[in-house]
Amino acid sequence: MTRNFLTILLAPAFLLAQDTVAPSVDEKVGPLRGENRGDYNIVQSWEFGYRFASLGGNSDKYRSDVNYHDGIRLLNSNLTVNSKDGHGRWFDEITFATQGLGNDPYESATFRVQKNQLYRYDLLWRRNDYFNPGLTVANGQHRETTTHGWQDHDLTLFPQSHFRLRAGYSHVADNGPALTTVQEFDSRSDATTVFRNIRRQYNEYRLGGDGEWKGFRFTVQRRWEYFKEDTSDRLTAATGLTQFARSQPYRGNTPGWMGNLYGERKWIAINARATYAGGRGDFVQNEIAIGTDRFGSAQNRQVLVTGNGDRPVVAGDFNVTLFPTGRLTIINQTAASNTRIIGNNFLQQFDNSTFTFNSLNFQFLGVRLVTNATDAHYRFTKRFDVFAGFRYADREIRSIEDQGSPGFPLDGVTGQQSNHTKAGVAGVNWIPLKNLRAHLEGEIGRNDNPFTPVSLRNYHALRGKLQYRTKTMSAGAGYQENYNNNSIQITAYSSRARSYSAEASWNAKSWVSLDTSYSKLHLDTIGGIDFFAGSPRSVEITGQQSVYISNIHAANIGLRFALKKYADLYVGYNLTKDTGDGRGSPFTSAITFAAPATAVAGTLASAQTFPLTFQTPLARVSVRLNEKLRWNLGYQYYGYKEDFGLFLYNQNYRAHTGYTSLLWAF
Repeated sequence: MTRNFLTILLAPAFLLAQDTVAPSVDEKVGPLRGENRGDYNIVQSWEFGYRFASLGGNSDKYRSDVNYHDGIRLLNSNLTVNSKDGHGRWFDEITFATQGLGNDPYESATFRVQKNQLYRYDLLWRRNDYFNPGLTVANGQHRETTTHGWQDHDLTLFPQSHFRLRAGYSHVADNGPALTTVQEFDSRSDATTVFRNIRRQYNEYRLGGDGEWKGFRFTVQRRWEYFKEDTSDRLTAATGLTQFARSQPYRGNTPGWMGNLYGERKWIAINARATYAGGRGDFVQNEIAIGTDRFGSAQNRQVLVTGNGDRPVVAGDFNVTLFPTGRLTIINQTAASNTRIIGNNFLQQFDNSTFTFNSLNFQFLGVRLVTNATDAHYRFTKRFDVFAGFRYADREIRSIEDQGSPGFPLDGVTGQQSNHTKAGVAGVNWIPLKNLRAHLEGEIGRNDNPFTPVSLRNYHALRGKLQYRTKTMSAGAGYQENYNNNSIQITAYSSRARSYSAEASWNAKSWVSLDTSYSKLHLDTIGGIDFFAGSPRSVEITGQQSVYISNIHAANIGLRFALKKYADLYVGYNLTKDTGDGRGSPFTSAITFAAPATAVAGTLASAQTFPLTFQTPLARVSVRLNEKLRWNLGYQYYGYKEDFGLFLYNQNYRAHTGYTSLLWAF
């Protein structure tokens, strides 16, 4: 089904898709065929250099977007060792590659070693320095600086045979300091900043195998997943809150099974998958707060949350593809999943100053989903074909909340909802000219009972693409729109997204090439809001609207020159600009606010659109010094400017970054 939220995710993707002046991994140095050492052929290159950066403006925003800093780096390395006859003594292939080692914010390394017909081992290691300055509305009270690391190990025995055994291990860790806030001792008290020590860890073990037999391929895998968190919050003293401490250890494990079967004959192909995960978790949260409330009364409160839960998840799908004729293809896919969360979970709040006690218990949550999709594809000619399909989804959610005290449960409060989604799709593929291809498709769907205001209800989507290609050039253009209108008992919601794109590349000569692209994404959403405002006593305000409007333009161009085999030059420019809704001030809006919301109309209007400009020109030159050595120099400018930010706080910055390096092959 089309998902409108995917369009929302595309907006930051325009920023993330910018070119980065990077190590010269595309520039070749050394003999193309490497050098022979005994029974092996060796090809390798190592790029050592220095990265520099100069920053002005908002450093927090720069760290969250780019985060390059000064220092010596192993910018890039590649090593391959291959047996010349495919029958090495201990191994037949070794590959090793790294990028950004030496405190770049994004580092990675890959390693593979294999012996034909016997074994293959793969390693992937990654490390990211993550910085989140928090929303500007947090006034610096929310931020996070963590190191996120991944590593994956996979071992395959008998990799080229019809039956293979596999084993693997993955490890993920997230550690670092952060700031968060707590609100004590009632909902009208001020937020207080506390220090948070983030400590999270995930481990997965895998064991299984796959094989081939009489045209069928199958896979079976057993997994064991373990997750633990030991994040803690602490405050020594603050106005009104003299002591605060919170520990929240969590331990969880998820054993599971996965299986896949694929088979194909002349007129039919089948693909079946099934997974089971039996998750279980145990947690404790112990929180204590001591101080005075907003009236000056002494407070001493303790909150204890304990529980355990089983989360069995079963999912599977079965696909059948029929080829009744050479022109007709019919595909049917049926999928089902069932997720349940079962356990005894208690929230207990003790007021040690008044000796009062409150509790809240939770028992069960279940989500069941069944989907079916049927598509037919018919080829009239080699240049023209059509396709059409129907999708159906049936979703049910059930929950039980026990309102009694621990050990003395009352009858549980049960809830149940279900909805059904029906959608149809159709499209064509056409080659009107030899080098021109066209694609057009549309989808329309209806949901009888959406669960949330932003869920799909009455929606449609259109997608079109043109592509022209010759030996020396290619050009394309595309259009896509996603509209969703929803109305539930709480409020109404509407979302409209339209995107336009065009790209072209041209190899004008053997020594010069050009790449360019442009895209525009329009997004507007509107929904109802309910809030409290007013003075001297706030009142509930209803019937108002939350509005967001964005018009993002993204363009880039790149030119590459190969100068007589002695040097290579690349220059590029990237521009991303959100023009918002065209207003000149954050406090003007096309939305009229009814009384008593007029007092906060300016605040609401300033959060409806965020026009900004992000531009980054770059250049890189690589000079061949001799057969085994190249000198490289790269430069990139980052300019980020907000026309007006939230609460008149603009996160503008400008940065000059680059590197110089030697690429060495030996």
